[in-house]
Amino acid sequence: MAWWRRRRDIFDIFEDFFKEIEEVERAFLREFEDMLTRTSMIPEKPGQPIVYGFRITIGPDGRPIIEEFGNIRKTRGRPIISEEHEPPVDVFEEDDHVVVIAEIPGVEKDKIDIRATENKLIIKASDTNRKYYKEVELPVEVKPETAKATYKNGILEVRIQKKEVKKEKKEEGIKVKVE
Repeated sequence: MAWWRRRRDIFDIFEDFFKEIEEVERAFLREFEDMLTRTSMIPEKPGQPIVYGFRITIGPDGRPIIEEFGNIRKTRGRPIISEEHEPPVDVFEEDDHVVVIAEIPGVEKDKIDIRATENKLIIKASDTNRKYYKEVELPVEVKPETAKATYKNGILEVRIQKKEVKKEKKEEGIKVKVE
């Protein structure tokens, strides 16, 4: 077999691969359109957006964590579209603080309402076009009175001091001379 004939076979593999990808994309779009009609997820108010997303992260125990965000709420029957969006949130535990970062673009700083308890943070924000609401369970107990928040370019950062800061005891011991 000539070399140019073998080379054509290699390109045929890629052509078949891209045809398969296109077929999967068409099937996905058919399923998505079918889902929208079956669940009657068309907004009651014209112009009301449908926002749904999820992200997968790995928790400290090595298990995957799936977090959903958007304005679609699950119920026993069909999904309900809310005016309030649930923003994506990251929670970080530092030595003596818990840091919560939320993406809430499009609102003014004075339209953000944050409430903190010892184990929960509630974020509410609303402007003329956007409304956000999220309840965040904190990984440890915190001192709510120490909460400080900053907001810049649509990113809200809340820092709260932990209730108990455990300090590791360092064993000093007696220095032993090596001979």
